[in-house]
Amino acid sequence: MLRLRRRAATEPSDFAESTLTPPPRPTIGLALGGGAARGLAHVGVIRTLVRAGYEPDVIAGTSIGAAVGGLYAAGKLDAFTDWALSLKRRDVISLVDIAISGGSLMGGTRVAQLLEREIGETRIEDLPIGFTAVATEIGTGHEIWLTRGRLMTALRASYALPGILPPVRIGGRWLMDGALSNPVPVSVTRALGARLVVAVSLNADALGRATVIQDHGTSPEDEALPLVERRPRVTAMVNLGRGIGRGLGRGIGRALTRPLRAGLSLDAPAGGMDPRIAMARAPGIPTVMAKAFNATQERIARQRLAGDPPNVLIGPRLSKIGLFEFHRAAEAIALGEEAAERILPDLAEALKAVA
Repeated sequence: MLRLRRRAATEPSDFAESTLTPPPRPTIGLALGGGAARGLAHVGVIRTLVRAGYEPDVIAGTSIGAAVGGLYAAGKLDAFTDWALSLKRRDVISLVDIAISGGSLMGGTRVAQLLEREIGETRIEDLPIGFTAVATEIGTGHEIWLTRGRLMTALRASYALPGILPPVRIGGRWLMDGALSNPVPVSVTRALGARLVVAVSLNADALGRATVIQDHGTSPEDEALPLVERRPRVTAMVNLGRGIGRGLGRGIGRALTRPLRAGLSLDAPAGGMDPRIAMARAPGIPTVMAKAFNATQERIARQRLAGDPPNVLIGPRLSKIGLFEFHRAAEAIALGEEAAERILPDLAEALKAVA
């Protein structure tokens, strides 16, 4: 029979003091994906994870994910959130600064100034936690990891939506939105040393399951539509010319922003059009560019996540929030919080598995 002997108080313990200390927690990394205004859901995700005790040790972000992640790393996320929650629709419109020349519809200066007010001259290498912003090089398509230098410049490059916001030159390379190369940067987070990666994808719910329509063609309604007149386009361009001719910034802005802010194409007919034409009116320039970009990045994200899956994937249900609806910050943040709450049990299990 096995007898257990009580240890004398003077006998040394078999267990060193260090073995009584809980093992260090595995490095937690957060990979924040792109998605324009839907990216405000990242705020809700981060809030929920921090409240639950899962503060990220490293963050990699793409596009709006880089902006939110960078602000969090710099300790400025609360101030940004307060500003976002104060936005009304008219405030969002006021942020649109139309670019008269260059490779984009907007200059992006007003948004950058607001972010720079919080971030200032902060450098990535000086942040208290590991951070990387992802961008894409124009021409080569190279995926660029911005790991050092001025944080604000890196964020501008990462969220430079092609055709809508201007590209940014860093280290001799012209860079644009990182979602064209790595929309949800799981691989970058792992390279930063994360053993447990939590990824946030913003667009899966918006697009739904990809499919192939194998039999599609025109309908009688399509064939009955009269041709859209081109005269409204001429009118719009004449109005633009008048604004430029007067040399008044306000006139230029009004001429350009009237169709753009309404989300309409310069080809869109004016009032009094045939109602059938109105029903079939094509989406405007910003909408076409943003939605095309969104579809592209979502296909890329699915492929990359399949090849390099995170330990935990968060997918907020954001389909009802438009890409430019930044005034719906409260709704987006709440949806991010709900999505993060749903995965907390999975996150606890994943943490045990890698510990």
